[in-house]
Formats: sequence, C-alpha cells, structure tokens
Amino acid sequence: MRLSLLSLALLPLLLSAPAMADSSVDSKTKLSKHIEQVMPKVISWRRDLHQHPELSNREVRTAAKVAAHLESLGLEVRTGIAHTGVVGILKGGKAGPVVALRADMDALPVAEQTGLPFASTVMAEFNGQQTGVMHACGHDAHVAMLMGVAEVLSKQKADISGTIMFVFQPAEEGPPNGEDGGAKMMLAEGLFANPSPSAIFGLHVWPGNPGQIQVKTEGIMAAADSFQITVKGKQVHGSSPWLGIDPINVTGQLINAINLIPARQIDVTKAPAVVSFGQVHGGIRWNIIPDDVKLEGTIRTFDSAMREDLIARMTTTSEHIAKASGAIAELHVHNFAAVTWNDPALTDWAMPSLKWAAGDKGVAGVKPITGAEDFSFYQQKIPGVFFFLGISPEGKTNSEVAPNHSPMFDVNEDALINGVRALSSLALDYLDQAPTLKPQ
Repeated sequence: MRLSLLSLALLPLLLSAPAMADSSVDSKTKLSKHIEQVMPKVISWRRDLHQHPELSNREVRTAAKVAAHLESLGLEVRTGIAHTGVVGILKGGKAGPVVALRADMDALPVAEQTGLPFASTVMAEFNGQQTGVMHACGHDAHVAMLMGVAEVLSKQKADISGTIMFVFQPAEEGPPNGEDGGAKMMLAEGLFANPSPSAIFGLHVWPGNPGQIQVKTEGIMAAADSFQITVKGKQVHGSSPWLGIDPINVTGQLINAINLIPARQIDVTKAPAVVSFGQVHGGIRWNIIPDDVKLEGTIRTFDSAMREDLIARMTTTSEHIAKASGAIAELHVHNFAAVTWNDPALTDWAMPSLKWAAGDKGVAGVKPITGAEDFSFYQQKIPGVFFFLGISPEGKTNSEVAPNHSPMFDVNEDALINGVRALSSLALDYLDQAPTLKPQ
C-alpha cells in the first residue's frame, strides 16, 4: 500500500500522538484523583485529633502527629516554633516562588456535649482551673485537611515549580495568661525568614452550606483587642458613702458612657465597631464600698484609624467620668489580632482556584465577621487570603446548627474535601502563575 505525501508528512505526528496525550493530562484531573484518595485519611486524622484535643501552647501530641506525617512524606520538617509549632517545607522539582498554607492546631476550654463516638473526654488545667477540652472551633479539621494537602502535593513534587510551606500553628485562640504564642510568636522566631513566602492562604470551617466557600476582599474578620479598666476609689462603710469614693457607682456610669461611644460618637457607616464588657469584679461584702473595681472586655474594629480613635475616646471618657467623682480610672488595651485583611488583587486572582475547588457548591460573598483571627499577623507581612468553608449538615440553616465555640459544635466531614481542593489548588496555581502584587 502506498502512502500519500500528506500521510508521510503526518506520520511522525501520528506516531507520537500517545506520548503527547500522556503529557497533556489535565493536571487538575490528576489533582482531583489524589485528593479523593487521601480523604479517608483526612477523616481518620480529624476524628483522632478531635478525640485528643490540646489547649493553646500545649499541642504536644498534635505537633508530634503532624511532624511524623510530614517526615514520612520526605518534607523538611521544623518543630518547636512558638513552643509547639510545626513547619513542613516541600521543595518542588523546578525553581519558582514560595507560597505558605496555614492551619491552627489548638482546642478550647469547653466540655464537649456532642455525643459523638469520638467525642473528647479530655480534662486539663486552663489559667488555674480544671476544664473540659474540645475542638469546638474546628481546628482538628484544619489540621487534618492541611495534612491531606501535604500528602497530595508531595506526590506531585517533580512537577511543582517552587516551594510550599505548610504552617501548623499553635495558640490561635490565644496563649495562657503570662505566655506568648500564636502567629505573632512564630513570626518573631523567624517563620518567614528562610524560605520567604510571597503569599499565604488559610481557611476556617464555619456554619454554612456544606462545601461552599465564602470569601470577600479587604476586611473579612475584625481586629480584636482586650481591655482592662481599674477604677480606684476610697473604701468606706456602706452606711456612710460620703466619707469615701464609690468606684462601683463610677463603674456604672463608665459602662454606659463607653457603650455609647460606638453608638453615638463613631461613624459606623464607614466600618463596624463593637465594644463589649465581659467581666466586672469589685467588693467582698454587702455593706462595704470597696477600694476598687476591675472591668474587662473586648473591642472589635475593621479600620485601624477608627480603632485608634475609639481607644482614645475610651481613655478620655474613663478618666473624666472617674475624675468627676474624685476617683481614678486606668485603661489598658492588649491587641489580640489585627484586621484579617484579604489583599484585593490576590483575592481576585484566587477566585478561579476557589471556584474549581467548590465545584457545584459555589463561591459566595460574606459579610464582615466580628470574630478575629491571628492569621492577620501573617497578612501584615505578606499578601494573604483567608476564606470560610461551609460545614453545616445538609438542609440545615445557620440558626439550626451549633456555632463555633459551642459545646455542640460539629463538622460535616463530607465538606472537607473542598477545603483540601481549595488549598491544594491555590498552592499549585500560585506557583504556576503568581500574580503581580503591591508590596505590603
């Protein structure tokens, strides 16, 4: 049989067709396959971690489990950062940028009431008191998902152009009294020194449509400050208040006046602002006006200038109200977290990756949340995107499910695959084609 000139010309292409087809296999299809394979492990890890929760700066068992897994994957592993933090470094087969992914590891001083077969029965000491311990905020799911992401991406090491940093962070909920910890301490101990990532991504499980991803540009979670006010008066018998200075009376006026600051003095149409009192301590006996009263509370803001203005107004208000009665008021503010600020350009760039990860569950916008996250401290150093993964049971509205920090909080494990998909896709897509971003 004779071949035409055209057939001869096409022959090399026809002979090489199978090789070309093999080399052009959709990378996302391969990624999806690896993710599906790792999900049984992710669920198993999540349940084990849920049954063995550890408080902030005490995540010893959790850190050891994470480190052993990362070492088994052949990653470079660093431990003991900010007490119990673990970092895994995956260096791809090709040169490229560095990207970081983060999960938090700590549990809360909450006695679990879910009745799950793997429910926590752990007891521990928290700030001098015995308490139940529970993963009531889903950090067990965060750790399990990132362990799964590390396994998935390690299988594609040869094809990765750059380096992926897996950050397993302790003490997101805040270190115990008298200790440092969390994201701020990891940064202080050189987390981003070598290698130096140019972007970071993180997620949080949250009540919502299972598997749906929720995100917004700019401020997605509030800056959080704790504050303490000490009102100093003059102790006296309750029958003769004119002989002393009553700090309890001053405290009542002060609480009302401070609550009116965001309600009447701050332009909350620009950004939300919240002040809440959580503790008031004063006195020891029914007929003695005490020397002092101590108050504690929280401030939540989404704008740094508004935060500074609010704190200044609280200081002035406290001092002047106390002075009017002859008392003294001292205000101290401690910053727990900055605004969780999603870089607009990076968030826009991330949308295709998030949409692929969510699939038919979709990506939705979200209103600013007055909860806080110390992921914000990473975002002060490099651009970052933080987003939420819906984990409610199918068909349940948010009002029907237990919120984060509840003793009844639980996770729809079927939704976790989309979290693994999101973090894996973001890392690979970033290393393949990192966007041009403005310096922080």
